[in-house]
Amino acid sequence: MANQNDSFIDEVTEDLRRDRLFLFLRRYGWIAILAIVALVGAAAWREWSAARADRNARAFGDAILAAEATEGDGAARAAALSAVATTRPGQTALREVLAANALAEAGNAAEAAQRYDAAAAAAGEDRVMRDLAALKSVLAQGQGMDAAARDAALTALSAPGAPFELIALELKAVALVDAGRDQDAITLIRQIQQKDGLSQAQRRRLAELLITLGVDPEPEPATQTTPDPVREAEVVPAPAN
Repeated sequence: MANQNDSFIDEVTEDLRRDRLFLFLRRYGWIAILAIVALVGAAAWREWSAARADRNARAFGDAILAAEATEGDGAARAAALSAVATTRPGQTALREVLAANALAEAGNAAEAAQRYDAAAAAAGEDRVMRDLAALKSVLAQGQGMDAAARDAALTALSAPGAPFELIALELKAVALVDAGRDQDAITLIRQIQQKDGLSQAQRRRLAELLITLGVDPEPEPATQTTPDPVREAEVVPAPAN
């Protein structure tokens, strides 16, 4: 008899548990279903977004290659590149740099500099692309660039840790020579020669510049320290004859 009572109690308990479970599902089951739908939808959205980004990147690359292969001079390539559609700031910056390269090749330095400046603005947080475009703008303008603007640009580009620090410092030295400040240029070149990361081509250019200034092209010992002439005095145009 006791066994029958225990079996009956177990059945009643099981029925109560089942009823409570069904009641819980009727009240809150939609939340679980909604969560599952949301997870599946999010995963599907990520996959679709990744596929779309890949298609856009491929289409952009194909368009850039087609524009670069345009027949004619640099101006024609620049026009073709300008027509390439972009979907991201990085693509816009790259397109503007390539178009500016074509314009510089065609001899249109002023418009090339404008496109480089546009690329630097479009690069946003991408420091490498931004500094590359700014450096190319300085190179495109050459000696025709305002001395104060050139000095400000090169000061920012030659900040410690900047992507093109060494090249910007070299351009500072050239600017000092153009301004007739040979001794300051020599001092700065000596400082550059002591820095790590110099390429053989840059070492050769610095040595050749020292030779034209009439001094020993070999670097001085690393223990020797000299003041930074560019931080003590602003680059100014060479005095008119």
